[in-house]
Amino acid sequence: MSENPPNGPQYGSTPDPDRPDLGKSSQPGEGGYPPPGNTPPGNYPPQGGYPPPGNYPPPGGYPPSGGYPPPSGNYPPPAGNYPPGNYPPPPGNYPPPPGNYGSHGSGFGGGLPPTLDIGGAITFGWNKFKDNAGVWVGIVLIAAVLQLVINLIFGGFDTSGDFSSNFNVLGIIGTLVGAIVTYLIQAAMVRGALHEVDGTKPTIGSFFQFANVAAIIIASVLIGVMTTIGFVLLIIPGIIVVFLTWWTLQFVVDRNEDAITAIKSSFRAISSNAGQLFLLALALVGINILGAIPCGLGLLVTIPITIIASTYAYRIVTSGQPVA
Repeated sequence: MSENPPNGPQYGSTPDPDRPDLGKSSQPGEGGYPPPGNTPPGNYPPQGGYPPPGNYPPPGGYPPSGGYPPPSGNYPPPAGNYPPGNYPPPPGNYPPPPGNYGSHGSGFGGGLPPTLDIGGAITFGWNKFKDNAGVWVGIVLIAAVLQLVINLIFGGFDTSGDFSSNFNVLGIIGTLVGAIVTYLIQAAMVRGALHEVDGTKPTIGSFFQFANVAAIIIASVLIGVMTTIGFVLLIIPGIIVVFLTWWTLQFVVDRNEDAITAIKSSFRAISSNAGQLFLLALALVGINILGAIPCGLGLLVTIPITIIASTYAYRIVTSGQPVA
């Protein structure tokens, strides 16, 4: 009695195109898998029918296009230069936010630059003077003695009020020498103030650590000429020149700029923060007026405070970094 074949394809019926081995004879040597009987040594698996022909492995690139397994996030990481370690770079704060980099002093990537505070500048000048008062008073006394000696050599103690002696040869030479000494003393005080704002307590010898004497003299002479012309032109232009060239010696001594470049740099730097700096200049002028009242003795204190405070402001404005 025959049984009705079950529904669906039967083994040995029409071959499945994806399984070509179905329906083939299982006699030895006819490609069946596995062959009956003892498996012959070598050549295992036996030739033929394995892996079954067809699209396996799939043609073309492998893994197949479309990503397998599906990538999660940015994987693999995009091409680029990565620092060693932590590959791909960890999330968060990458790349670093913009900030003030490469400026003078510390504060790498420190965000917004500090603002100039008038009271802070004067307090800084007072504290630095107080911590090194002997040296600062000494340098002011040296400047005063040098001026006195020059006046004695070239002018004597003429109290007659006759200024005609200033226009003879000796008087002219004395004026030039006195002016040059004044310029160099001013540069020396700027050098000392730069040491203070950079965290180094200066000695007397530290004040004279500058080599660009020619630029100092040329810049000072040019400022003097421009100031004189400005005062002739109804005073106010002269005040503007004095104000805008305030930091010329700082640029010459600190950055070794030539005279013209230093004057231009001072113009730009002070113009960038003119309001606050003008108020600071007025405050420092007032302090020196008070210092001159007790027979000028107070200038031994107020002159150093003025130089240090103005150089502190110079460093804040030009570097954008806090001063220690």
